[in-house]
Amino acid sequence: MEIPENLRYSSDHEWAKLDGLRVRVGITDYAQDALGDVVFVDLPSVGDTVQVGSPIGEVESTKSVSEIYAPVAGIVVAVNSGASDAPESINADPYGNGWLCEIEIADESAVADLLDATAYRGLISD
Repeated sequence: MEIPENLRYSSDHEWAKLDGLRVRVGITDYAQDALGDVVFVDLPSVGDTVQVGSPIGEVESTKSVSEIYAPVAGIVVAVNSGASDAPESINADPYGNGWLCEIEIADESAVADLLDATAYRGLISD
């Protein structure tokens, strides 16, 4: 199970990568593995205002449909249309080509409440 050290994680199995005031969001390797083959993804729209823990989309797999939750509050400034066009990219490369959206935040401290890689490993090993 891949858990990159340079990312932060939510207890809902989303990852967040901070770049200035933008946070790139996706689902973790653990989440995509649990879902199975992803066949459809519903992403938020650019301009949507999101709150921490609020649903921002859905991932549908051959097994189930799961909501995607915002790991940070802010405004959606980009979505990965490649993930919509080729949802299997979420399985193949959840931390790369399978990213879902980018959220602009008010300040960098917004990611402070998220889990680091060690804490996320502890969460999924329970």
